[in-house]
Amino acid sequence: MTKSVLILLALLMISTSFFAQEVEQKKESQKAHYNISKFKQLQEELPTPNKQHTASGAPGYEYTQQKVDYKMNIVLDDENHRISGDERITYHNNSKDYLEYLWVQLDQNLRAADSPASDRNGGGPRSVYSPSQFTKSFMGKPFDGGFKIEHLKDDNGKDIDYMINNTMMRVDLPKPIAPGESFVFNIKWWYNINNYIEDRGRSGFEIFEDGNTAYAIAQFYPRLAVYNNVEGWQNMQFWGSSEFALEFGDFDVSITTPKDFILNGTGVIQNPKDVLSKKQYERYQEAQLTYDNPVFIVTPEEATEAGKGKEKGTKTWKLRAENVRDFAFATSRRYMWDAMAVKLNDKTVMAYSLYPEEGKELWEEHSTRVVANTLKVYSKHTFDYPYPQASSINVQMGMEYPMICFNYGRADRNGKFSERTKKGMIGVITHEVGHNFFPMIVNSDERQWTWMDEGINSFVEILAEYEYDPELFPTTKYPKNMVGYMKGDQDRLAPIMSQGDNVFNFGSNAYGKPAAALFILRQTIMGPELFDHAFRTYANRWKFKHPTPADFFRTMEDASAMDLDWFWRGWFFTTGNNDIGIKEVKKYHLTNKPTAEAANVYKRYGIEKDQIPPSLFLVSEDSEEFTEDLKGKKAEDYSLLTDYLNENFSEEEKSGMEAPKYFYELVFEKPGDLVMPIIVEFEYEDGTKERKQYPAEIWRKNDGEVTKVFPSSKAINKITIDPDEETADVDLSNNSWPKTTETKFDNFKKNQIKG
Repeated sequence: MTKSVLILLALLMISTSFFAQEVEQKKESQKAHYNISKFKQLQEELPTPNKQHTASGAPGYEYTQQKVDYKMNIVLDDENHRISGDERITYHNNSKDYLEYLWVQLDQNLRAADSPASDRNGGGPRSVYSPSQFTKSFMGKPFDGGFKIEHLKDDNGKDIDYMINNTMMRVDLPKPIAPGESFVFNIKWWYNINNYIEDRGRSGFEIFEDGNTAYAIAQFYPRLAVYNNVEGWQNMQFWGSSEFALEFGDFDVSITTPKDFILNGTGVIQNPKDVLSKKQYERYQEAQLTYDNPVFIVTPEEATEAGKGKEKGTKTWKLRAENVRDFAFATSRRYMWDAMAVKLNDKTVMAYSLYPEEGKELWEEHSTRVVANTLKVYSKHTFDYPYPQASSINVQMGMEYPMICFNYGRADRNGKFSERTKKGMIGVITHEVGHNFFPMIVNSDERQWTWMDEGINSFVEILAEYEYDPELFPTTKYPKNMVGYMKGDQDRLAPIMSQGDNVFNFGSNAYGKPAAALFILRQTIMGPELFDHAFRTYANRWKFKHPTPADFFRTMEDASAMDLDWFWRGWFFTTGNNDIGIKEVKKYHLTNKPTAEAANVYKRYGIEKDQIPPSLFLVSEDSEEFTEDLKGKKAEDYSLLTDYLNENFSEEEKSGMEAPKYFYELVFEKPGDLVMPIIVEFEYEDGTKERKQYPAEIWRKNDGEVTKVFPSSKAINKITIDPDEETADVDLSNNSWPKTTETKFDNFKKNQIKG
């Protein structure tokens, strides 16, 4: 028997002995248990695939969705802060179901005097109230908001029965709408517009110091709820936090405003010559061909002049939008308007910004450029932006709609602004313009799954902001910016897969944590190339459709050949956090003398120490058997190894092989609930560094502790887990070996920062 065969036999016997030990340990406990593995597949949690939403995550051949077209005549009454509308709706039933009634969303009813929304939450008194808030809260004079429905008629002018339940209205059809049929009906309505500065809200008006107004108008018309093949009608009430589920359709909207108002909204203005001055119209045309820098359509001087006095009369803006899920607009006499053309492959898209004098210092420099950058970066990661324009409107809030969004950020009264204000403005514009992709096109159910629009959008926002200004928006703060939230009080945490109205920390739960999760998935687990392909696949599969969480999870796996169920389960279905540490490190050296540990293994099989075949053994430095002379020995010093190499490898093959000199036993512990990869950085005695990443699957058979052997040709001085803090590890105190000792001054500084 050759030496090589003896070595292989010895190794086989040792591995068999370890297996035998495991069997003996398992016999100690024979109680049955459920599969609680964190690598358990998600089949139980996800809905059963079908012909509409397939197992691959793609739309099935029987997938359908409804279409709703709107024709509206809208009148904005600036004197009374009132809006009224005459609305013709064409509902196309593309499903295979007969529909007995329709559900229409009346979101403005959140502000109705008898709305239960204000009584839904607890809380004590505020320390400060505006007059409006005080009156509304304590004097029995609530704001008279909510839709006033004047009539609801069919296309022949006949009244249709309806019933209003808070923010939802059921339209009782004269007869069911058959599959493939359409139904036309008309709603006439009006409501008082709220002051969103005083009463908050996603739309409304603000009054400038000079008495002029600016309107950001959204959720302003009765609009159809979604009917789909997942849950039927999506008619959950609107309570103010979780947003909207809407159908795609075509919009023809005429909006009558005071004559000196400037307006932009969803869609393309059909009559620019009628609503702009001759010079403004010329600049409007010029902007369509300007790609380098924004040009003014309405100049600052024109906006200032319009703000000085109210011109009598009205004018009507006509807008058209195709294949959009919603409609919004903004208007004021004090708006200036700049524009720039954006090239997206073979298509030109217009980037617009409208803002008052208060926003000029910041917005003239950045807003339209940020819109252009956002369209380019999001298009690169998903699909080319399909709409003809995207507008950013300066409003003191952030909110998004197809082709238009409202964004904050203004200088102070002296025209000064801080770096923080600038950063916040760029960030909110990127975020809200990005919403054109999620959920305005990849049309997830915001009311049910907030993270599918806010979280996914916040993730792509990180990439877009970095490309706009990498110094202002470094990616190094992600995902460690979520550590504070994830290690917080578990009683005030909810899984990402929670309906948005029922979580404590809406921002972190719906925006920050899912964005951090996807950042980790791209940068650390999948790698950008694999992630980006899968992500684009999801976006293209579900653009202009209604995806569910399962469609996202399944597509990301289907397009990458990666089993990510462990990741979705931990990050999205639990409130667990990540904490991986170094429990112990042992240094070993090579010897050809049997160690006591090896001898005990052989003895179990009746082989005494003097009968052990020639082998190589590892001895720990803290073992009694360790001797100083072993420190300098290399693997090549042992003839047993060199003989084996000479027998089995050519000179060319041996030239590419390097035998290690040191062996480190690394014991990793996982106090945290999440399973994550282990990223390890080794710093050698010569100052060089090396990294090794162990996959998350390393935890599949022991959720608390794993051991790895790391061979090295150089001695290691320091070992660090997650050196760049890229896994949201909530406790870094156990991430280094030798363990760093924290001084009293370090602890003092940490407490000062917390305070």
